[in-house]
Amino acid sequence: MLERVINTVERISAAFLVVVTALTFVSVILRYLFAWGLPDAYDVTENLLGIVIFWGIAIASYRDEHITVDLFWSTLRPGGKRLLDVFATIFSLVCMAAFCWAMLDKVGSTRAAGVTTMDLHVPIWPYYLVAWTGILAATLLTFLKLLTIVRPAQAPAGR
Repeated sequence: MLERVINTVERISAAFLVVVTALTFVSVILRYLFAWGLPDAYDVTENLLGIVIFWGIAIASYRDEHITVDLFWSTLRPGGKRLLDVFATIFSLVCMAAFCWAMLDKVGSTRAAGVTTMDLHVPIWPYYLVAWTGILAATLLTFLKLLTIVRPAQAPAGR
C-alpha cells in the first residue's frame, strides 16, 4: 500500500517534469524557427518547475535519496545510529511541517492578491496550491518514515 503511494507521488512529479520539458522544447522551437513565442510559456514553466521540485522533495526525503554527510553517523554504534536517525527525521518533520504551513499561507496570500501571469492573466495561486500539495506529501511521507524508524518491522512469529 505504502509503496503504491510512493510510486504515485513519483509519477506525479515525473508527469510535471514531462510537461515542463515539452513546454520548453516547443517554446524554443517556435522562438527560433518562427520567431514566435508561446504566451506565458516562461511563467507556466517556472511555476511547473516549482511543482516538480516540491513533489521531488517528498520522494527524496522518504527514500533518503538526498545529499547526506555520514561522517559522524558512520562512527556510531547501531543504537546511536538509530537514535541519530530518529532525531534527524523528527527535525526534518518539523522543518517540513513549518514549510507546509508557510506555503499554505503563501497560497492564500497569492490568491487574495490576485497575482496572474503576464500575457494571458491566468491566476498563479492554483500552481502554488499544487506545489503545496507536494510539500504536504513530503510532510506526510516524512511522518511515515519516522514511524518506520521508531517501529521497525517485526520478525515473523515463531522465530
